Amino acid sequence: MRRLTTLFPSELLEEHAEELGVVEREGKLQIPVLVWALVFGFAAGESRTLAGFRRCYNSTADETISPGGFHQRLTPTLAEYLRDLVERGLDEVAVPNAVDADIDRFRDVMIADGTVLRLHEFLSDEFQARHEEQAGAKLHLLHNATDKMIERLDVTDEKTHDSTLFKTGSWLQGRLVLLDLAYFKYRRFAL
Repeated sequence: MRRLTTLFPSELLEEHAEELGVVEREGKLQIPVLVWALVFGFAAGESRTLAGFRRCYNSTADETISPGGFHQRLTPTLAEYLRDLVERGLDEVAVPNAVDADIDRFRDVMIADGTVLRLHEFLSDEFQARHEEQAGAKLHLLHNATDKMIERLDVTDEKTHDSTLFKTGSWLQGRLVLLDLAYFKYRRFAL
């Protein structure tokens, strides 16, 4: 935690938020508390809902924010601000020229992953979930980290296994693919 707070001091968080116009006027929102609530409370917690994020923020802020006021602050400008912070963090911790020569033989680094999006139960006919009385969609992405672009994007119901949407073939030649156990198949590794 000390490394993060040194990398992102409160003054820097507030100044950059002001530069981008994240906070339009002086008010209740405390930017450093919002960032740390997102990093340590919301993203790492069990309940990853916007209500959980707001509760985490309110538990550490000097003044609480109502649900409506909190949701109004979740803007594209805030997303840009958070993206800038991630880029700054990556720039600070990246070690230049630390890439092994073995990695240079790959023309692209690809990342495959999927995530579940919880939907309202009224959508359960279209997006079947693993549990009854729920609905869930699954977002499958194949990201080209080298070119910084999405190669493939699929949206399915929650029951669709990640592995079924990851097609192996000649397109893999010369590429390093990062994936988790959901994609595990001996045949895939052989290819």
